[in-house]
Amino acid sequence: MQKELQEAGDAGFEHRGQSVFKKTFGTEVMVILERDIEAKPKAWEYKLLATKKTATMQKEVMEAAAAGYQFVGFSSGSTFFGGNEVVTIMRRPRE
Repeated sequence: MQKELQEAGDAGFEHRGQSVFKKTFGTEVMVILERDIEAKPKAWEYKLLATKKTATMQKEVMEAAAAGYQFVGFSSGSTFFGGNEVVTIMRRPRE
């Protein structure tokens, strides 16, 4: 998902939201992106963070924020291997 999100960010797509839906084995996150075809595209650098531990997520979000990333969304759901996972999406303008 990180690779696909970054490819879209390089093409000027902006995060607009996400949705989580249940599958037979766990859940899946669908990210909604948008680009204004009449405006000059602005490239974004995305960072996808995923963990089962909130303390780990807090540390990673703080590190990303210190590097200039902004929070744009999160979701949580059960994984194929059991347990829950939190997914956070952050972005910053590509220089």
